[in-house]
This record gives sequence, C-alpha cells and structure tokens, in this order.
Amino acid sequence: MVARLSTLGWGRNTKPMPTRRTDVAATLAVLANSSAMNLDTLKTDLLGNWASFATELRPSGQKNADGSPQPFYLRRAFSALPGDRFALTITTFADSLGQVPMARLRLAGHMLWRGPHPVAVGAQQVDFIADEAYDVTPLLPGFVQVLNQVAADGYAPWAVGVTQSVFGKNFAPFGLEAGRNFMEYDLVHLHEGLLFWGARHVDGRGFDSESKRPTNLQIPMMKA
Repeated sequence: MVARLSTLGWGRNTKPMPTRRTDVAATLAVLANSSAMNLDTLKTDLLGNWASFATELRPSGQKNADGSPQPFYLRRAFSALPGDRFALTITTFADSLGQVPMARLRLAGHMLWRGPHPVAVGAQQVDFIADEAYDVTPLLPGFVQVLNQVAADGYAPWAVGVTQSVFGKNFAPFGLEAGRNFMEYDLVHLHEGLLFWGARHVDGRGFDSESKRPTNLQIPMMKA
C-alpha cells in the first residue's frame, strides 16, 4: 500500500495537505490584521473637530405625566485628540429651534476601544470616560434657580454664564456621584465623511452599562 501511494505522490516527502483547522486559523489571523488596520484608519480619520448640523432632539430621562419621555434639545461640538483623548461641548436648549440656550456642558477624557460593533461595517464599540474634566455653565435664569435648589451643596451659588466644575463631585441633576467618572458605553462609525454615534434609547435610558450600549445610529456630526 505504501509503495502504491508513493507512486501517486503520497510518499514520505510529500507536503501535508492543509487541514481545516489550519485554514480557519489563517483566516482568523487575516481578519484580525484587517480589523487592526481598519481601527487604525478609523482613529486617524476621526482626529479633528466635529459639530452638529442643527439642533438635535433626544428623549430625556425626565417623564411627562403620561410616562412618555420629555424632549431634550441640544447641539454637539466634539474634538477627537491624539492619544485616544476627546473633548465634548454640549449646549442644551429650552426650545426645538435652538434659540433659547439653557446650559453648556464641557467634558474631556479618554476613549476606550472595545472592538467591532455589528450596527454597520467598520463601526466600533467605544467607551467615553470623562476622566479629565466636566464643567457646567447655566445659561438660563430658570435653570439657575433649579441648580440653586437641587445642586447647592458643595458649589458656589449658581449664576448665568458662570462655569463650575462638577468633576468628581455629586451633581444630582445629571446623576453624578462623587469619586466616579462619568462614562458612556457608546459606538463610533465614520461614513462618507460623517461621524455617527449611537442613537438614544426611545425610553430615554442612558448608556451607563454594557447592556445599554446603543444598537442604532444617531444623527451624524460633520467635520467642523
């Protein structure tokens, strides 16, 4: 039998046929290398300043009498910085057209990349951690009154246009706890020069755990 196989090219010096396990391992290695290259490209393309097209609408965590979420109007200005750092300014508004600014929030920190997200080809799971700064500037007298009622402890009296840091402190209006950095389990996707994050859950839930990471895309930002 050995002699017959040898004559057919199956002798001792014949190279072994690749096994299915070998093929799978090679394929996984190629995919891993491709994924790393795609992530590096995404990080490079993400660098720079991004901004909202117009006033955006979100469902908030505050509820109406019927249990439906109240609307939340805002504009975003985001900067992706070297070293996986970011800066984000959110301006909130009391009206849908964005003509009555209510507050300005400034966050700064780091992005942690957690792997591909299935929402779209090239999308990545990203955790945003505000571990450098979190500032609040009230811009509307009515909001100042609210802050002086519910967020007076540990802060100077709130005033229109005066910024205070809430970093590392208790801040009840935004659910912040002392000693814990604000963090969101989000996603990042770039497509045709537009930056997408995850869409808010329709019931107003935040992205404060892995189980609440978004599964849809939010209205995008453009390069500023």
